[in-house]
Amino acid sequence: MKRILLPTDFSENAYNAIKYAVQLLKNEECLFYLLNTYTPVLYDTEYILYAPSHLSLNEVYKNNSQVGLARVQEKITKAFPNPKHTFHHISSFSLLNEEIRAQVDEKKIDLIIMGTQGATGADEILFGTQTVHAIKRAKCPLLAIPSNFEYVNPDDVLFPTDYDIDYTQLQLTFLKWFIEMHASELHIMNVFFGKPLAPEQEKSKKVLATYFKENKHVFYSIENKSVPLAIYDFQTDKPIDLLVMINNKHSFFENLLFRPVINELGFHVKIPFLVIPPAK
Repeated sequence: MKRILLPTDFSENAYNAIKYAVQLLKNEECLFYLLNTYTPVLYDTEYILYAPSHLSLNEVYKNNSQVGLARVQEKITKAFPNPKHTFHHISSFSLLNEEIRAQVDEKKIDLIIMGTQGATGADEILFGTQTVHAIKRAKCPLLAIPSNFEYVNPDDVLFPTDYDIDYTQLQLTFLKWFIEMHASELHIMNVFFGKPLAPEQEKSKKVLATYFKENKHVFYSIENKSVPLAIYDFQTDKPIDLLVMINNKHSFFENLLFRPVINELGFHVKIPFLVIPPAK
């Protein structure tokens, strides 16, 4: 049984990610953990005006959180009933990313699925701050779902790589499970700038070819483009349903995602984005 963590701030974006999750995993036995965190302020006018005097501010926030999680489960199970899916609630007085890390360890989470924006997220931002921090610190794979993205079967998965990665069994096992879940075709894309692959890069490429030999996969070499532009152009030429990257330290992934110039390049993730964490 897969253990899936679903953070929610009760926004439409968060609910959209939960909708994607239950559709993506409709044929899998899953235990979904609905997570909501709250951090009460010291003074809250609404609490002062409307809260019963016998309830503390913390209890008011906790009750609201628990009620909200129950409503989310009721809404999602009514829309997508599935006997293979079980839901547990986690309501925590904590910061979101600290709680995500704790729950991943405690519950042995296999995958985090969350929206890319919070309740006040702006469309022009690549990812919301919470999502970026979650991606950088995640100890398990994380799937980020863009605002308003309607579920489609991930038939075509784009996997950009510079082959400067010593692929581990754990990383590739998860990716293999993911693409086999929906018989996806894996499009492995490398961007190069006039230099042939180094021996270690060739070795990594052969590792991928061998590991995915039973799965539909195609290798691509794209020359003289920035990685964001190559990804954008690839999606224009061939519709892609999901983008996947391995977040290794010092890899081109970190340069791609976490530099300020990214928005100037117009690299906006409009499809689900799966990030597999660094090897331990």
